[in-house]
Amino acid sequence: MVGSLECDSRSGVWCIVVQTTPPADAYVPLRSENAPEPGSAIPTHYKSCFGCGIDHETGLHMVVTAGHDLTANGVFTVTKHHQGAPGLAHGGLLSAAIDEVLGSLNWLLGVPAVTGRLECDFRKPVPVGTTLFVSVQIDAVHGRKVYTSAQARMNAIDGPTAVSAKAIFIQVDIQHFLDNGNRAEVKAAFQDRNGDSSKMEPNRDGVVPTLEVNP
Repeated sequence: MVGSLECDSRSGVWCIVVQTTPPADAYVPLRSENAPEPGSAIPTHYKSCFGCGIDHETGLHMVVTAGHDLTANGVFTVTKHHQGAPGLAHGGLLSAAIDEVLGSLNWLLGVPAVTGRLECDFRKPVPVGTTLFVSVQIDAVHGRKVYTSAQARMNAIDGPTAVSAKAIFIQVDIQHFLDNGNRAEVKAAFQDRNGDSSKMEPNRDGVVPTLEVNP
């Protein structure tokens, strides 16, 4: 584990803070043979997802496209539902937008993963009505950790940078979602995409097969 020992100024408790910089022995992974083709849309993983779900009335409705190599690009427009200060996007919502597009990178590796740590630097206020272009990439993999980075630019793919970020995703199997989420909804999401939720049931050894993408 790469991290630093730091003391919380309020509680006086020492803790290990995980760094989002890959360790020296991390490596750049290969793109999965089953990854979406460059330029093709990365589909929503769950219709009610706040980030990409088409059935979420006030969600981001993020549209993500697979890039070349280990990259992807997302686009969404800030609406009145996404405000923090009057007329400006909420900082937490911008973090959610970054997290959503970064999470789509796991389609390129073919292994489900969840957010372990997300660090965002907010560089400019983002007014309602702004279209954000979010470019993300996989930097390295170390064990189950996937190291990623992102840039969110305003109103053009080469526009002013509003947010930059780094994140670590932790690779998991489908059992993680079955054990910790809404089991019925997980199965429904899988069936929407694959047409047969029975494939999620444990095999004779009690092991649930790993899916290519998050449910």
